[in-house]
Amino acid sequence: MTIPTRLFAPLLAGATLRDRVVAGLAAGIGIALTSLVSSWLLGWSSLPLLVAPVGASAVLLFAVPASPLAQPWPLLGGNVVSALVGVTIAQLLGHGPLAAGAAVGAAIVGMALCRCLHPPGGAAALTAVIGGPAVTAAGFVFPFAPVAVNSLLLLGTGWAFHRVSGHRYPHRAGPPVAAPGLLRADIYRALAEAHESFDIAPEDLEQLLQRAERHAETRRGQRPA
Repeated sequence: MTIPTRLFAPLLAGATLRDRVVAGLAAGIGIALTSLVSSWLLGWSSLPLLVAPVGASAVLLFAVPASPLAQPWPLLGGNVVSALVGVTIAQLLGHGPLAAGAAVGAAIVGMALCRCLHPPGGAAALTAVIGGPAVTAAGFVFPFAPVAVNSLLLLGTGWAFHRVSGHRYPHRAGPPVAAPGLLRADIYRALAEAHESFDIAPEDLEQLLQRAERHAETRRGQRPA
């Protein structure tokens, strides 16, 4: 029986093996440095020196730095806002299944309202509920130390890495590409009709579509009459 090679194709457009290997090495270094510096800054505390959500944050920050979910405010704000929500839910509802579900659900709403949607934030909210006695005792300190400290340190290493690697981070869409017939309003209408959320900024999508349209025009112009 043969295994379809498409099963091993990249799930993300533009992904290459080299990019993923470099991102993995960079994420490993980023987490190690975050842990090391956090140990120095928070060694006085009985709290965890490194929280699990930053591992998920590292995946976004190093592997998909152009994602709207990986930008500085979503990464920092998403983790901190969610941890604050989780602590609040824990104090109101305790640490059972109901509290766990309510924390993650409320964190999604909180991040959306604060424009800082970041998937690892759900784990930050959940950790605030089920993280154990040390997290419970810390109360509203937990979202800031270690969550905010970890997030800021990881952001610093990510920013430095992307400066060296040549990625624009924080990500900004490039200038529009001249292409006839396509308006940003058309893209927003198409997105509204899809009734889905896509992990790409509308400005980046506009630029990609304009480039594709320009290449299509060039290809059509090269066809023999």
